[in-house]
Amino acid sequence: MANIDAPFGLRPVGELGSEIQNGGTSKYQIADNSTKAIYKGDVVTILGTGYIDVNDDATSITANVGVFNGCFYIDPTTTKPTWSNYYPGAVNITQGTIDAFVYDDPNKLFLVQCAGTLSQAAVGGNADLATYVAGSTVNGQSKQEMAASSASGAATLRIIRLCEDPDNSDISADNGNWVVRLNESVYMSTTGV
Repeated sequence: MANIDAPFGLRPVGELGSEIQNGGTSKYQIADNSTKAIYKGDVVTILGTGYIDVNDDATSITANVGVFNGCFYIDPTTTKPTWSNYYPGAVNITQGTIDAFVYDDPNKLFLVQCAGTLSQAAVGGNADLATYVAGSTVNGQSKQEMAASSASGAATLRIIRLCEDPDNSDISADNGNWVVRLNESVYMSTTGV
């Protein structure tokens, strides 16, 4: 049976070692007037400025901080406190900060759709994110996917296992969902940003 092609970015599903999955996030900041949109489920990176941004170039960005889960800011047009599943980009705030909430536990496991086909032999290997596609401005959901090639070399994600979802666990077809963790995380490295 074919898998359903419906990318959703990275969705938290647990912790390594069956630890309790509490859904906790940490607060970071997005730079005022940052131009790139960030969608719920996008992998985000921490810049040398201390602000976060979307990882839209997974083959060269290794300072990943976690997975974006929405943001809060004072809307500059309405002056109302605003919660959003995604950061639309180019928000020029006039008061406060743009606070981003990120799943940043380096032991957190995520579900992600593969852009092609991977075999069981990919388990334990690493894979980058597929070419970045902007998410939905309707619901704020990411469309990031995992690339369909794995190897032992450095890459954004470590493949843990195939998911148990009967609609997306056909290993012989494209778009299977896999359980992964961030492999290139700033919190798993001994060097700073």
